[in-house]
Amino acid sequence: MAIVRTLPSADGDRRRLALDSPVDRRSIGELEVENSAEVSAAVARARAAQPAWAARSIAERADILRAAVGVIVQRRAEIAATVREETGKPEAEALGVEIVPACDFLNYWSGRARKDLRAHKQTLHGYLRPFKKLFIHYQPLGVVGVITPWNAPFVLSLNPVVQALLAGNTVVFKPSEVTPRSGEWVAKVLHEAGVPEDVVQVLRGDGETGAALVSAEIDKVCFTGSVGTGRKIAAACADRLLPCTLELGGKDAMIVCADADLERAAAGAVYLSMFNTGQVCMSVERIYVVDSVADEFIRLVTQKAAEITYGPGDTDMGPLFWDRQMDIVTRHIEDAKEKGAEIVVGGAPADGDGLYFQPTLVVGAHHDMQLMTEETFGPIAAVMRVRDEDEAIRLANECKYGLSGSVFTKDAAKARRIATQLTTGSVVHNDAAVIYGVPEAPFGGRKDSGLGHVNGTDALRSFTHAQPVLIDRWQPKRESIWYPYSEKTIQSLDGLIRYGFGNRLLRRLLS
Repeated sequence: MAIVRTLPSADGDRRRLALDSPVDRRSIGELEVENSAEVSAAVARARAAQPAWAARSIAERADILRAAVGVIVQRRAEIAATVREETGKPEAEALGVEIVPACDFLNYWSGRARKDLRAHKQTLHGYLRPFKKLFIHYQPLGVVGVITPWNAPFVLSLNPVVQALLAGNTVVFKPSEVTPRSGEWVAKVLHEAGVPEDVVQVLRGDGETGAALVSAEIDKVCFTGSVGTGRKIAAACADRLLPCTLELGGKDAMIVCADADLERAAAGAVYLSMFNTGQVCMSVERIYVVDSVADEFIRLVTQKAAEITYGPGDTDMGPLFWDRQMDIVTRHIEDAKEKGAEIVVGGAPADGDGLYFQPTLVVGAHHDMQLMTEETFGPIAAVMRVRDEDEAIRLANECKYGLSGSVFTKDAAKARRIATQLTTGSVVHNDAAVIYGVPEAPFGGRKDSGLGHVNGTDALRSFTHAQPVLIDRWQPKRESIWYPYSEKTIQSLDGLIRYGFGNRLLRRLLS
């Protein structure tokens, strides 16, 4: 539903949006925008339902959410059909980008929950160890608000929602108004698996609804979307001291080293720039290729980009999902041409009514172009020659974004060395966007690309408050340093300093 038009309100209260297909601009439905009162009511229901949900054991919550895998498998054709209607994605991408990682995330997080969320004893160091025991309890935050984007509307909604639910929270989430029904499938699947209705609720609406959710009585915000909206959410959360996770835009760089497997690098450059029509926050948007191999690399990329099929039907590449992206992609290409870039393949909107843009290869790109500095979010492979790997690293870091990056080389040790010099949230060797699908990996951006992580070993705990509980090993009548102070107090403290910290052997025993 990539073309959104405002319609007259039927009753003067709720706004209505008309939703048109990005494939051929035919009408595919309407969306009624829920107002702030309805948002507050949903949050109130979630607040009331949260204690009972949190009271269930971690194992019970995990079993319910794991059952959602079976629901997705059974309903996969329906989910994929909704995603395809709203976005125009090829079936391979509806299954591969949305369904496969969704099932994997559910399996992984439900399997991790018992270990990651159970209370545990933490060994103490030093002079307190003989006297105290430390336990860490993970308390749910309460009600979590989740706002998700339109480029991967099912999986990017499901992943944070599932994490928050496993941690014992209730969730109110708002999918994008561009792809509302794809997001709604998350609630349908979870309800069918056994999650109570008020424990996970979906809101229907646009930015106004999202703003109402952020302003409601929630306990955390998890947002995926644009930098501009992310800044507004961060400011609103800061005013209330509300924790938030922000996964924002990217302008990911791909570095092609002199020793790269050029066949793989060229195939990666094309696919990783253009799959999902380039509308992935970890898409390759800048390609820096070492000059000594640039000619052959460009020859191979040209060949592979020209072979991509696009348009309606059984093709490699679907349309842009939102009409606003057409303006951005077109503007970036025109700016690049005016500033000396060569458009080797594609470079223009396709004929017809749909939101199709040709698979495009741009050569001779440089940093005076919007194509190399602003997020494009379109099917563009933009190539810049560099003198060597050091120049590629410098240029890759010369960007306000820092979400992810990739290094193509046959030398894994070199890939790691280069990775340590890149100011990005993550780096991938001989691949790119797959990093979000690795739940063990902390996923988050630096600079304008966001705040916090949505995956990684501490992901489930990020939806909790880690509460330390310190327990006495013994039952002393009083502590040696409690009032009243005396000469004995001073002697005890002085002895601790001299023997506890000055004696090397004792220091080792107490460490």
